[in-house]
Amino acid sequence: MSADPAAEAGGAALLIACALGIERFALRGAGLGAGAVTVTVLRTGMGPQSAERAVTRAFTGRSGEPGTPGERRATPGERPTAVIATGFCAGLAPGMHPGDIVVADETRDPAGRTLCAGTRILADALSHPLPGGPRRAVHIGPVVGSDHVVRGAERAALHSTGAIAVDMESAATLRTAVGHGVRPVAAVRVVVDAPEHELVRIGTLRGGISAFRVLRTVLPAFFHWHRSSLLPGGELDGHASPPDHPGRDVSL
Repeated sequence: MSADPAAEAGGAALLIACALGIERFALRGAGLGAGAVTVTVLRTGMGPQSAERAVTRAFTGRSGEPGTPGERRATPGERPTAVIATGFCAGLAPGMHPGDIVVADETRDPAGRTLCAGTRILADALSHPLPGGPRRAVHIGPVVGSDHVVRGAERAALHSTGAIAVDMESAATLRTAVGHGVRPVAAVRVVVDAPEHELVRIGTLRGGISAFRVLRTVLPAFFHWHRSSLLPGGELDGHASPPDHPGRDVSL
């Protein structure tokens, strides 16, 4: 990981974590439009354990590979590397469609929960369609972590807890990141399947293409969120919904 903080005083690097090669491919060009900030797209591999190991290596340099320095300690006035977990997810709420965006206000897994920063900033930025780009419906709420693909009755059971989406890496990524120091963290996922559009059904390929196209559009919102965390004296707006909120749709 290249985690040298931004050259400007008070700046910070941005780490964007995803699990799959196809997700990383959608995020190519992440350094463009980021200004002086160092941006790294980290492919963690699938599953919570892979995410924990990859993020730990990113922040400690203990990778077993030469030339992986990890994050150096911030000097006074600097801010630590911000982290966004992204990629695809399974929607839990009825009415979701492939290509919808989920912005987590918190992530949950058996190890606990991690509150996300700047939820409203991200959701507002992502709600605006890009010129010539696909329409982007945005949902806000808790994202739960799993170590396997969730379907059917299990999907409904997770939704009954208030969660609106599930994936295998976001909760582990953010929990591990804040475990290595207080920092802004967020999770933005694109729905690839939903209750009425499960992966086992015909149409999966079309849903995957829709999700890929939307994932390609998220970087400007990520950079806006990151810049907001660097405003003089400004903190991100915290959480758009209280923890027991079942999620809300802010799509245009």
